[in-house]
Amino acid sequence: MRNREQVIWDFVQEWIRKAELDFKAAETLLTVEMDDYYPSAFHSQQTAEKFLKAYLVFQQIEFRKTHNLNELLALSHSVDPNLQRDLDSCVWLSPYGVEFRYPGDYPITDKDTAINAFGEARLVKDVITKRLQQYLSAGQPD
Repeated sequence: MRNREQVIWDFVQEWIRKAELDFKAAETLLTVEMDDYYPSAFHSQQTAEKFLKAYLVFQQIEFRKTHNLNELLALSHSVDPNLQRDLDSCVWLSPYGVEFRYPGDYPITDKDTAINAFGEARLVKDVITKRLQQYLSAGQPD
């Protein structure tokens, strides 16, 4: 039977694995000629969201089902007051996770916007990976 630390480790690993898949999808979609680069921006938002959720699981901070990056960053404040400052620039991605997912009045995402979204995803990935580096390099708890 797995102990609490092993369960946490597994959840952190799963969030990171899913975030990495979204990161690759966002990057790949930037290489294709498209009329609307929304799919790349969507996967960039998902990358940021999932890395933030991996960090919250690591910190054992509960979160509700949300795509709001500002909300996820705010939850981390009690254990890491600098995280919101370091990643505040990514919150503009939130609408790509919910508001722009369905047909309606949303803007066409041009390639430059998608490239900027991918840059934000990379920033979140880098910042969270650095904060988790020691934890991840220690390997799965016994």
